[in-house]
Amino acid sequence: MAEADLDAVLAVQAACYSPPMQEPADVVRARLRASPDTVLVARDAVGVCAYLFAYPSRLGMVTPLGGDFAVPMDPDTLYLHDLAVAPRAAGQGVARRLVDAMLARAGSLRHSALVSVQDSRPFWESMGYAAAAGDASALATYPTDAQYMTKRMSARG
Repeated sequence: MAEADLDAVLAVQAACYSPPMQEPADVVRARLRASPDTVLVARDAVGVCAYLFAYPSRLGMVTPLGGDFAVPMDPDTLYLHDLAVAPRAAGQGVARRLVDAMLARAGSLRHSALVSVQDSRPFWESMGYAAAAGDASALATYPTDAQYMTKRMSARG
């Protein structure tokens, strides 16, 4: 992802999330700058059709909705903060390919974690994630159905 993709990324976000779940452009831009190697987009013939924001973190830490990425000195977890696929690309395996590509970049990180929202738990479970305990105060910034989920990764991701 490049900063030039920001408008398209925000359009995908708006197509996928209700207004309370949408994060402002300055937050999205700051995340891209905080961890540019762990932010991906997928493109189709129209342009950006999906994105994934991730960053190195610690197991149990949850980024509040609208919060800044805090990359620790000693990360052990690849935190997948936001995955969204435009309706026009839904059902084509784009989300799974983005996640697989990101996990392949995890290097020596031993875990992956995320907050499941909008009934996405079955998707994440199919990718090997399971419900776990996380930062309850940060998790409270999400809708009531939000669930912190983790998975242990092999040395290769």
